[in-house]
Parts: sequence; C-alpha cells; structure tokens
Amino acid sequence: MTWNATLELDYTLRDEKTVAHFRHNGPLRILRSLYPEGEAICHNVIVHPPGGLVGGDTLDLRFTVGAGSHGLVTTPGATRFYRSTGEPALQRTQLQLEPGARLEWLPLESICYSGCRAENRLTMITAPGSELIGWDVTALGLPEANQPFHLGSFCQHIEVPGVWLEYARIAANDALLLDSPLGMAGKRCMGSLFLVAGSKLDRKRRQEALDCARGIIEANPLCATAGATSPNEQIVVVRVMAERVEPALALLKQIWQGWRGHFWQLPAPAPRIWSM
Repeated sequence: MTWNATLELDYTLRDEKTVAHFRHNGPLRILRSLYPEGEAICHNVIVHPPGGLVGGDTLDLRFTVGAGSHGLVTTPGATRFYRSTGEPALQRTQLQLEPGARLEWLPLESICYSGCRAENRLTMITAPGSELIGWDVTALGLPEANQPFHLGSFCQHIEVPGVWLEYARIAANDALLLDSPLGMAGKRCMGSLFLVAGSKLDRKRRQEALDCARGIIEANPLCATAGATSPNEQIVVVRVMAERVEPALALLKQIWQGWRGHFWQLPAPAPRIWSM
C-alpha cells in the first residue's frame, strides 16, 4: 500500500499580517500558524503522520509566497526514506515567491535508511525582489544505531530554473564516492544552505554573505569539510559534510542566523518545535 500525499500552502499579506492558507490530500498537514515575531512573519510546521516514505510513496509540496509576505516553514523531525524492494520513494517540493516575498525553508534532515530507493527534488522559483533562505540536509544510514548505508540509492535534485541546478546520485555500493578522500571521505551527512534572490545580488552584498559564512565556518570544528561559494549572481551557497547530523545542522543554523540578522535586520530565534 502506498501513501501518496499533496500539500499546498499559500502565504498572503493582509493589513501587514502574513496569513497562511493550505489545502491537503492524504497524510500531510500544517499545524496552526504561529507569530512569535509579530504578525508580519508567519511560522508553520509540516507534519507527516506516517513518519516516513516507503517504495512508491510520493509527497508533493507546493508553497506560494505572495508579494510582500514572509513565511518560515520547518518540520518537527526528520523525513525518513525507508527500505524499498520496488518503486522509489519521492519527495517533490516547489517553492514559488512573488515580488518582495521572503521565505525561510528550514526542514530538519532527511534520513536514508539502508536499502532505500529515494529521490528528493527541490525547485525554487523567485520573482524579482524576492529572497529565500533555505537548507537541505541528508544523512545516509543511522550510525548511532549501527545501521550503515550499505544498500540502496539516493537522488538529490536542487534547482532554480534557468539559474542553478545541482544533481547527485549516491549509490550505497559506490565506495569511491562515499569513502575516497576526493569524495565524501567516509562522511555520511551532507548539507547545503542557500540564499536565493529573485534579482541579481550586487557584488558587495554577495561578498558580505560569503564573508559572514566563512567567518563562522573558520571558527567551527567542521571547517575542513565546509565552504561557501557564489555560483551565480543570484545565489550564495554553503556546503558541509560531517559524520553526524547534529554538528552539520548546528553550523547551518548559525550561518542562517548570521544572514538573517545582517541582510534582513531580524533576530533569529529558533522555532519552538526544534526544542521539543
């Protein structure tokens, strides 16, 4: 039995308040909107009651952020791709921002269990004047439970159409990729944090984003396996590899806080759900 689900969420700005409306089909939900920073920024949590995906499951998420609105989306826990003997499991997310919109896409990690056949696709469409700060973190296997990733595969697709595309396929039996010093060097967690703008970032702003990220990285224990780059005038990316999820996420959270404060002049309190 497959559990397919869709979720559509629209943010709109009404009288200086960001309001969320959502529609769903299947086991995907949005918890009630929260406003810990005031009415201009709407916080939401995605809940997937089954707790994970098996072969043949598809989660389809579509978010639209209306002009001038600001949404922050996270999850209460990891997305889990379980073992599959048949069809792949797919999570497909589209984030679309209208002019002047802001979105923070901050789901917790995806975990690929050994034997999974998983695909994770993220598409971001940003109109002129809009900005998105988001991340994607993936863990291969469960090292703390002595369950290494020794069977299966994981495909990752991150795209800003016409601007930026990253695609990776990781097979559990690809020792050269997973264990070589020129590959993942035995690390089993990889993460990316990105600042995506709908208009070209001027040179000064891009450099400030890089300097902020690099300053934080240099002082972090993961400095040897993390870095920041700007592959395009609309994008700044931080990448990190680690043996465990927790230190990788801690680094990305610190840089998110730095970018949020510097570029949006906003403090960055952690969503309450992360501490529950």
